[in-house]
This record gives sequence, structure tokens and C-alpha cells, in this order.
Amino acid sequence: MVHTGRSLAIDHGGSGGGHGPGGLRGTLGRYALLPLRIFLGVTFIYAGLDKLTEPGFFAASGTGSIGETMRQARQSAGVPALVDLALNSPVGFGYAIAAGELAVGLGVFLGVLGRLAACGGALISLSFWLTVSWSTTPYYFGNDLAYLMAWLPLVLAGTPYLSIDALYARRRRRFGRRLIG
Repeated sequence: MVHTGRSLAIDHGGSGGGHGPGGLRGTLGRYALLPLRIFLGVTFIYAGLDKLTEPGFFAASGTGSIGETMRQARQSAGVPALVDLALNSPVGFGYAIAAGELAVGLGVFLGVLGRLAACGGALISLSFWLTVSWSTTPYYFGNDLAYLMAWLPLVLAGTPYLSIDALYARRRRRFGRRLIG
């Protein structure tokens, strides 16, 4: 599609129109996902640490425990089989979720295997949406679906700027495929 002699891709942050690759629009376009990456990374790090430091969370039963939360979610879950799977070992499942949130948060925040970390975050959010927040009405009051949608741009784009992934890619381009040895 052409717009006044330039393609729309150029109009939205590319070169041309007085805004070269180093121009403001180009810079803003390159870093557009950074606030989302920071928010999701910090949020998932916090969620993982919160679970790991909550004394009653890693129990099979009791108020605030993962076991009790799963039993309550079972009746209203969109996919009860996922809850049943977690109920086979609620404590192990709780540790897996906490470790997963921590790994995803650190991966996205630092930009280490950013797409893989974002996929992990999307899967965690999807599983929470299909189980714990499935019965939230109207659906847009539940935050897990919004988190799932927020992960998708990072799944598609990865963490190409201000990240360890970017540093690795730059070193790979500079020194070729052989980084060690």
C-alpha cells in the first residue's frame, strides 16, 4: 500500500520522511515493547517470589493453600482435567508454578531466551484462565486472559533490544557462529 510515495512501513518508524532509522519514530518503534516486557517481567518475578515466601501457600489443605485454591477452582474451571492434574500433587504443582513464574519473569525482564520465556508466560496465563479465572464474569474482569494477550507480542517479537538475547546476537554477528574456543 502506498501513501504519498512512501510505503506504510516507512511511515511507521522506518527510514524516510525525514525520520531515518536513527530518528525518533524509528527509536520509539524499536523500543515499543520494552515497557510491556518490564511490566510482565517484574510482575511474574513478584508473583513467583510471593508464592515462595508465603508460608501457607505450599500446603495440600488450609486457608490460602494451593490445594484449597485448586479444590475451589475445580467446580468452575473451564478445563477441570487441568485442575485434577494439579490436585494429584498440589504442593509439587505449587512449587512448579512459583518456579515457572520466576523463570519466565527473569527470562523476559533480562531478555534471556525471550521468546521461550514469553511462551512460558503465555502458557501459565492460559492455564490460569482455563482454571482459576474461567468463571469470572464478565470475562474482561479476569486478569489472566489479559495477561495471555499481553504475552503474545513478546512471543512474536522476542526481546531484541536491551537484552542478553540482543547481546548474544550481536556477538554472533561480530564473531560468527563460533563464540567459544
